Amino acid sequence: MNWLYLFNGFHGRIGRQTFWMGMGVLALAELVAHLFAEQVQGDRLGAIIDLAFTYPEFAVAVKRIHDRNLPVWLLMFFFGAGALLDLLAVLDIAGSDETPNMLSLAIAIPFTVLGLALLVELGFRRGTVGPNPYGPDPLAKI
Repeated sequence: MNWLYLFNGFHGRIGRQTFWMGMGVLALAELVAHLFAEQVQGDRLGAIIDLAFTYPEFAVAVKRIHDRNLPVWLLMFFFGAGALLDLLAVLDIAGSDETPNMLSLAIAIPFTVLGLALLVELGFRRGTVGPNPYGPDPLAKI
Protein backbone atom coordinates (compact mmCIF):
# COMPACT_ATOMS: atom_id res chain seq x y z
CA MET A 1 0.00 0.00 0.00
CA ASN A 2 1.29 3.44 -0.93
CA TRP A 3 0.68 5.43 2.27
CA LEU A 4 2.01 8.66 0.78
CA TYR A 5 -0.54 8.47 -2.05
CA LEU A 6 -3.30 7.47 0.38
CA PHE A 7 -2.78 10.46 2.68
CA ASN A 8 -1.78 13.07 0.08
CA GLY A 9 -3.37 12.28 -3.29
CA PHE A 10 -6.79 13.48 -4.40
CA HIS A 11 -7.16 11.40 -7.54
CA GLY A 12 -8.17 7.81 -8.16
CA ARG A 13 -10.32 5.37 -6.24
CA ILE A 14 -9.92 3.15 -3.19
CA GLY A 15 -12.05 0.32 -1.86
CA ARG A 16 -13.63 -0.02 1.57
CA GLN A 17 -10.76 -2.02 3.04
CA THR A 18 -8.18 0.62 2.12
CA PHE A 19 -10.53 3.35 3.37
CA TRP A 20 -10.90 1.68 6.78
CA MET A 21 -7.18 0.98 7.06
CA GLY A 22 -6.28 4.58 6.22
CA MET A 23 -8.89 6.08 8.51
CA GLY A 24 -7.93 3.64 11.28
CA VAL A 25 -4.27 4.69 11.13
CA LEU A 26 -5.28 8.36 11.12
CA ALA A 27 -7.74 7.88 14.00
CA LEU A 28 -5.11 6.13 16.11
CA ALA A 29 -2.51 8.84 15.42
CA GLU A 30 -5.06 11.56 16.14
CA LEU A 31 -6.11 9.87 19.40
CA VAL A 32 -2.49 9.76 20.59
CA ALA A 33 -2.04 13.42 19.62
CA HIS A 34 -5.26 14.36 21.48
CA LEU A 35 -4.14 12.54 24.62
CA PHE A 36 -0.90 14.53 24.47
CA ALA A 37 -2.81 17.78 23.82
CA GLU A 38 -5.08 17.17 26.80
CA GLN A 39 -2.03 16.94 29.06
CA VAL A 40 -0.45 20.11 27.63
CA GLN A 41 -3.19 22.59 26.76
CA GLY A 42 -6.71 21.19 26.45
CA ASP A 43 -9.47 22.04 23.99
CA ARG A 44 -7.69 24.72 21.98
CA LEU A 45 -4.69 22.53 21.17
CA GLY A 46 -7.08 19.65 20.46
CA ALA A 47 -8.86 21.80 17.87
CA ILE A 48 -5.53 22.63 16.24
CA ILE A 49 -4.72 18.92 16.09
CA ASP A 50 -8.12 18.29 14.46
CA LEU A 51 -7.26 20.89 11.83
CA ALA A 52 -3.87 19.25 11.20
CA PHE A 53 -5.49 15.88 10.54
CA THR A 54 -8.12 17.36 8.20
CA TYR A 55 -5.89 17.19 5.11
CA PRO A 56 -5.01 13.47 5.20
CA GLU A 57 -8.55 12.52 6.25
CA PHE A 58 -9.93 14.54 3.35
CA ALA A 59 -7.47 12.88 0.93
CA VAL A 60 -8.61 9.39 1.97
CA ALA A 61 -12.29 10.35 1.85
CA VAL A 62 -12.00 11.97 -1.60
CA LYS A 63 -10.64 8.77 -3.12
CA ARG A 64 -13.41 6.78 -1.49
CA ILE A 65 -16.14 9.18 -2.63
CA HIS A 66 -14.68 8.88 -6.14
CA ASP A 67 -15.16 5.11 -5.86
CA ARG A 68 -18.81 5.67 -4.95
CA ASN A 69 -19.06 8.17 -7.86
CA LEU A 70 -20.57 10.82 -5.56
CA PRO A 71 -19.98 14.60 -5.72
CA VAL A 72 -16.95 15.88 -3.79
CA TRP A 73 -18.92 18.92 -2.57
CA LEU A 74 -20.51 16.66 0.08
CA LEU A 75 -17.07 16.13 1.60
CA MET A 76 -16.18 19.79 1.20
CA PHE A 77 -19.28 20.77 3.16
CA PHE A 78 -18.57 18.18 5.88
CA PHE A 79 -14.88 19.00 6.29
CA GLY A 80 -15.59 22.74 6.04
CA ALA A 81 -18.11 22.51 8.87
CA GLY A 82 -15.62 20.53 10.96
CA ALA A 83 -12.90 23.10 10.31
CA LEU A 84 -15.29 25.91 11.25
CA LEU A 85 -16.14 24.18 14.54
CA ASP A 86 -12.42 23.77 15.26
CA LEU A 87 -11.79 27.41 14.41
CA LEU A 88 -14.52 28.49 16.85
CA ALA A 89 -12.83 26.37 19.53
CA VAL A 90 -9.38 27.84 18.78
CA LEU A 91 -10.82 31.37 19.00
CA ASP A 92 -12.55 30.35 22.24
CA ILE A 93 -16.02 31.35 21.02
CA ALA A 94 -17.54 27.87 20.75
CA GLY A 95 -18.83 27.84 24.32
CA SER A 96 -18.23 24.95 26.67
CA ASP A 97 -19.41 21.35 26.73
CA GLU A 98 -22.03 22.28 29.35
CA THR A 99 -23.23 25.47 27.63
CA PRO A 100 -22.38 25.43 23.93
CA ASN A 101 -22.73 28.52 21.77
CA MET A 102 -25.87 28.53 19.54
CA LEU A 103 -23.69 28.99 16.45
CA SER A 104 -21.72 25.88 17.41
CA LEU A 105 -24.95 23.91 17.84
CA ALA A 106 -26.30 25.16 14.51
CA ILE A 107 -23.17 23.82 12.82
CA ALA A 108 -22.65 20.68 14.93
CA ILE A 109 -26.10 19.12 14.49
CA PRO A 110 -26.14 19.01 10.66
CA PHE A 111 -22.40 18.17 10.76
CA THR A 112 -23.17 15.07 12.85
CA VAL A 113 -26.05 13.95 10.62
CA LEU A 114 -23.97 14.38 7.45
CA GLY A 115 -21.05 12.60 9.13
CA LEU A 116 -23.19 9.56 9.90
CA ALA A 117 -24.55 9.50 6.34
CA LEU A 118 -21.02 9.73 4.92
CA LEU A 119 -19.85 6.96 7.25
CA VAL A 120 -22.49 4.63 5.81
CA GLU A 121 -21.85 5.72 2.20
CA LEU A 122 -18.07 5.56 2.31
CA GLY A 123 -17.49 2.87 4.87
CA PHE A 124 -20.12 0.25 4.15
CA ARG A 125 -21.46 0.59 0.60
CA ARG A 126 -19.67 -0.96 -2.35
CA GLY A 127 -18.11 1.35 -4.90
CA THR A 128 -19.19 1.72 -8.51
CA VAL A 129 -18.77 -1.56 -10.35
CA GLY A 130 -16.35 -1.19 -13.24
CA PRO A 131 -14.55 1.95 -14.31
CA ASN A 132 -15.99 5.38 -13.62
CA PRO A 133 -14.69 8.89 -14.48
CA TYR A 134 -12.17 8.66 -11.60
CA GLY A 135 -10.47 5.46 -12.68
CA PRO A 136 -10.74 1.67 -12.77
CA ASP A 137 -12.60 -0.37 -10.17
CA PRO A 138 -10.16 -1.04 -7.30
CA LEU A 139 -11.80 -4.44 -6.77
CA ALA A 140 -11.57 -5.50 -10.43
CA LYS A 141 -9.60 -8.68 -11.11
CA ILE A 142 -6.49 -7.86 -13.08
